[in-house]
Amino acid sequence: MTIKIVLADDHQIVRHGLRGLLTAEPDMKVVAEADNGRSVLRLVKEFSPDVVIMDISMPGLNGIEATRQIMAECSGVKVIALSMHSDSLFVLNMLKAGASGYLLKDCALEELVKAIRCVVDQKTYLSPGVSDVVIKDFVSGWTSTSSSAFSVLSAREREVLQLMAEGKTTNQIADCLCVSVKTVESHRKQIMNKSGIHSVAELTKYAIRQGLTSLED
Repeated sequence: MTIKIVLADDHQIVRHGLRGLLTAEPDMKVVAEADNGRSVLRLVKEFSPDVVIMDISMPGLNGIEATRQIMAECSGVKVIALSMHSDSLFVLNMLKAGASGYLLKDCALEELVKAIRCVVDQKTYLSPGVSDVVIKDFVSGWTSTSSSAFSVLSAREREVLQLMAEGKTTNQIADCLCVSVKTVESHRKQIMNKSGIHSVAELTKYAIRQGLTSLED
């Protein structure tokens, strides 16, 4: 069996390197590449891959939200996060979104290959450093903090916040999400009310801290 893989990362050099390494494996094939979260959703539906290698920080739609939508719409697809972030906020929210694996970008190729085969075999794979984070937070009774965007905001509000933080106008956000300008304005008002933040500059900082945008990649 050939394992079909989609690579999702907004850095072309990362995708190029991963493609070269993974295609050297006799049982693996990279069928498509995406440089943003919305593209990966489209490609998953088009190519029906076995595994998506997903970066978290991507423009338009981050990897956590993209994973959540893949899990809801495309049964059987496994997602492995490959990220620079080891903070528990990113790890646990990615796992809650439905990812089957989480690796750090400084991992060895052999570890990524092992993780791919592991999730295809219906198991979960975490890098050692990541598993330590998960265990410590589990033991301490981790719950989302009250200020976390993933507990405070709805999925659509997080999408709007990310696009706002990336400098999109209200009209552009409406076009991107296929909704009315009035709907976007309503979401923006809700975001400000729920977060207690009322300036675009502070909302942008909030979005970056929450891992909703790739601005600080």
